[in-house]
Amino acid sequence: MSEQILRFGIKAEGPEVRTGTLSGGNLQKALLARELAWDPLVLVAAQPTRGLDVAAQEFVYNQFLDLRARGRAVLVISEDLEELFEISDRIAVMFEGRVIDILAAAEATAARVGLLMAGVREAA
Repeated sequence: MSEQILRFGIKAEGPEVRTGTLSGGNLQKALLARELAWDPLVLVAAQPTRGLDVAAQEFVYNQFLDLRARGRAVLVISEDLEELFEISDRIAVMFEGRVIDILAAAEATAARVGLLMAGVREAA
């Protein structure tokens, strides 16, 4: 784990430190390091950068993009549209618990996604 501490920039007092003693951002980085150590074919991440500073957010995004470049799938569940636009290939929008549409991220706009989130499929 000490290699992961260095690679992920986790501020800890050593590799034996209990995760419950880490700050929120360092805990998130430790959890990501643990999951990526398995070299997953699919990674599901819910609110992966909530509470992280900008540098840590970029680091997380780069980890996801690296996974994608290696042919892995990353499913990000987030309320942060900017985050989704930055790292996604496709964006699935839900309304009332169901996927209402799937958009190519390059073609998605905040306005379009917002309308879909409100259940509006076509602009008036």
